[in-house]
Amino acid sequence: MPFFETGIPGLKIFEPKVIEDSRGYFFESYNQKTYKEAGIDINFVQDNQAKSSYGVIRGLHFQLAPYAQAKLIRVLAGTILDVAVDVRKGSPTYGKVFCVELSAENKMQLLIPTGFAHGYSVLTDYAEMIYKCDQFYIKEAEGGIMYNDTDLNIDWKIPQNKEIISDRDKTHPLLRDANLNFIFS
Repeated sequence: MPFFETGIPGLKIFEPKVIEDSRGYFFESYNQKTYKEAGIDINFVQDNQAKSSYGVIRGLHFQLAPYAQAKLIRVLAGTILDVAVDVRKGSPTYGKVFCVELSAENKMQLLIPTGFAHGYSVLTDYAEMIYKCDQFYIKEAEGGIMYNDTDLNIDWKIPQNKEIISDRDKTHPLLRDANLNFIFS
């Protein structure tokens, strides 16, 4: 199977089989049957694409239940540090941070189930990413956690004087003060 465990329940890395020859490469970036055979039954309903320059840090974002989103993240150009934080109450890994470099080169993808805060930083001149969601975006359900929460201690791999962060992402609460309604099951 092309899925690898991360040590956090439900959070998985997908590494597709890439076929390369002198013409280039081919791979299935998503195949519903492959996911179902691995016991993953997610109905993706929306694709989002973003392009950002070096130093951009986005996150940590989530949508509250019942609009919580599972996501499948992949990079089309450049490299990002993708970050997921388990915010499911009762989870044995509550508050645990998982980071992985996703790139156009390594073609790995991160499957993030509901109940996680998500963010990323751009490690190359620019990066273009696409991600699938299993719920539609609902503005009233959006929430977040402060990207530099010292309890999480995330190394975004961007020097402090090079960080580019939106005003909104600078105002999120710390994890301990966040409004969360995710329950681990």
